[in-house]
This record gives sequence, structure tokens and C-alpha cells, in this order.
Amino acid sequence: MANATANDPSPLSFHDRRNEPASTPGQQQAGCPGTVPKGRLWTGRMLTTLAVLFLLFDAVGKLVMPAWVVQAFVQLGVPTSRGAGIGILLLICTVLYAIPRTAILGAVLLTGFLGGAVAIHIRAGSPLFETDSPVLLGLLVWAGIYLRDDRLRKLVPLRCLG
Repeated sequence: MANATANDPSPLSFHDRRNEPASTPGQQQAGCPGTVPKGRLWTGRMLTTLAVLFLLFDAVGKLVMPAWVVQAFVQLGVPTSRGAGIGILLLICTVLYAIPRTAILGAVLLTGFLGGAVAIHIRAGSPLFETDSPVLLGLLVWAGIYLRDDRLRKLVPLRCLG
């Protein structure tokens, strides 16, 4: 890439950084960890923790298969023999999301997983709340990262209208 420099750790650079002033020791560069305001950082961490706890509860439920999970599988037309595989997949995606270095990969994988959940609920004719719950959980997953990671905020800037 023409814009990448020796000082640029990312091979995908959005702009040429040669004209930017060099940071002094102790000064954080924009987008580096530690530059997020504390309130936004802690709000993002709380949302992430809430999402992780819910997803872990869901994954363990699919692994243990209590009666209410078996009943939900039957109502949705999913074979109960698939519970362990679905639970392991959800557990792997959730762990990737919970680790800061792999959080965005985990969020992308969880988005696909939750999209599949929406499709199954629509196919089964589930009520609106059950169909929209995975969408809301996906929003919670992404909100947690968005609030605590400036790199994502730069990649997907949200602007005020008007």
C-alpha cells in the first residue's frame, strides 16, 4: 500500500501519517488504548460484561439442555441433538468477544450467530419479542465495543443529524 509507512503498525492505513507530529514519550496517540474517556470506557465495559454474561448463560443452557431449552428447540424445529454443537459454537464466539484483542472478531462471529437465531425465529413464526431479542443482543454486543474502542469509532463514525 502506498500510504503505509515503517512507523505505521497497520498495513491498512486510512491516511498518510508521515505529516503527523511524532508522539513524545508518555503521550498516547489517537486510537491507542488508554485514550478513551473513563465514563465511556466503563459504560462500554459494563455493556460488554452484560452481553458476555447473557451469552454464557445461553451457551451453558444449550450444553446442559434443561427442560425449557429442550422445549424451545422443539418449538423452533431444531433437533435437540444439535444443542451441544450450538452451545460450543456460542461459547467460542463469546470467549473471542470477551478477550480485548479478539473482541471485534468475536462480535462479527456473534453477529452471524445471532442473525441465524433471528432467521430461525422468523421461520418458526415466533412472537416479535423472541424474534427481536437476538437483534437487541447484537446491538448490545456492538455498543460495548463501540464505546470502549476509538479505532472502531473512527471506522464507523456516528454523526449528529442536522
